[in-house]
Amino acid sequence: MYWRNRTNGYGLVAILFHWLVAAAVVFLFGLGLWMVDLSYYDPNYRSSFALHRGLGVLLFALLALRLVWRLVNPAPRPQGRPWERRLATLAHVALYLLLFATMLTGYLISTADGRSIDVFGWFQVPATLTGRNQEDWAGDLHEILAWSVILLASLHALAALKHAIVHRDGTLRRMLWPR
Repeated sequence: MYWRNRTNGYGLVAILFHWLVAAAVVFLFGLGLWMVDLSYYDPNYRSSFALHRGLGVLLFALLALRLVWRLVNPAPRPQGRPWERRLATLAHVALYLLLFATMLTGYLISTADGRSIDVFGWFQVPATLTGRNQEDWAGDLHEILAWSVILLASLHALAALKHAIVHRDGTLRRMLWPR
């Protein structure tokens, strides 16, 4: 088992980062869909928003670590046709940008009133940017970005399945276990 990436496959660290981010994104999206329908007086209202914010901050840190890991430990050579490799690179860059933009808008929603974000009582993320109608426009943008992440991640997953089922080229297998 390899910790670091090799030319022909991902290492355990990259694989763990990938699946932790994927699980967190899916969970946060589902939680977000559920909590927007809660009324202010629902017993889960405050706790669900606190969980969503706290996990969002932790996801930001995890994604930043993943990006640093990717910079110091380059990904293996992509497989597929040249146009597929270019499209995969573009999709990965777009996913990173969309994820960071989604988390930034979440931060802007949460800190619009000037209060910091409490992350499970472990630490606080201070409010640094506040503006007029910030919660409203950031909320609208957050929803659009979140749906964009889910759409692009779904296409990413379908492409991986295509490589596994149609091409049988090992692309998906490389992200499941280090080889």
